[in-house]
Amino acid sequence: MTEGEASPAFLTTKEVAELLRVKERKVYDLAAEGEIPCRRVTGKLLFPRLELEAWLTGGAGAAKPAPQRPNVVAGSHDPLLDWAIRESGSGLATFFDGSLDGLERIAAGEAAAAGMHVFEAARDDWNVNHVAAKLAGQPVVVVEFARRQQGLILAKGLEKDVQAPVDLRGRKVVQRQPAAGAALLLHHLLKRDGLSAEDIDWLPGLARTETEAAASVAAGDAEAALGLQAMARQFGLPFLALAEERFDLVADRRCWFEPPMQKLLAFCRTAAFTEKARCLGGYDVSGFGRVQWNGP
Repeated sequence: MTEGEASPAFLTTKEVAELLRVKERKVYDLAAEGEIPCRRVTGKLLFPRLELEAWLTGGAGAAKPAPQRPNVVAGSHDPLLDWAIRESGSGLATFFDGSLDGLERIAAGEAAAAGMHVFEAARDDWNVNHVAAKLAGQPVVVVEFARRQQGLILAKGLEKDVQAPVDLRGRKVVQRQPAAGAALLLHHLLKRDGLSAEDIDWLPGLARTETEAAASVAAGDAEAALGLQAMARQFGLPFLALAEERFDLVADRRCWFEPPMQKLLAFCRTAAFTEKARCLGGYDVSGFGRVQWNGP
């Protein structure tokens, strides 16, 4: 800019990156998180110079920082994830109440991350369409945690009588909360086999975790539950495999790089984590950390 030339009212991403001495990717992240004043014009980011100067000095007109999310992992219960959170010493708390509940809590800013395993019949895939629809425009990432063997946990002696979901007709089955990925998958499988919810004798009450579901069968309260091979193995119960599902972590991108999440992720790359997955059974953690979807 020559002497006497007016300063531009708006700066480009490249100009802001040079001003802040950071990479352009960081500028995009700051804009997505609402931490820097910006405008989007015909798909292009522009930064009001006066507001940016106020933001740099912390004065009036500075963009309000995004509220701090609690260090909570919500969503679906997974025994390996539950164990890793505790064993890693990450300091993360848990609130497991189903995949879709976790998605709601991410959208509301009430969790840093959530576990999900929602089958999407239209894509024959897991989770991504639900995340993209619910969290459109939000800086979130979907990362693979593990592949899991999902199927029917059966009461002892029923393995010959129950060979498919259609064989659950008239039997007492554990009921999961509507927001649980297991409930959504079971109803999909029943419908595929020509059954409706009315064809099942549902156990009263809801099992809100994988452990509760398997424990109900082990106690003789129910004849079957949709659950994990790992849980059937823990309780010494027969298991009928029905699907290999992908269990993902949906996380706020900023929280992903904060110490609590990074401590958990580092632990999940250790030999101890891999060995625990092997001992539990029904897990494949070879794809851990693979990005399945990345928000703006």
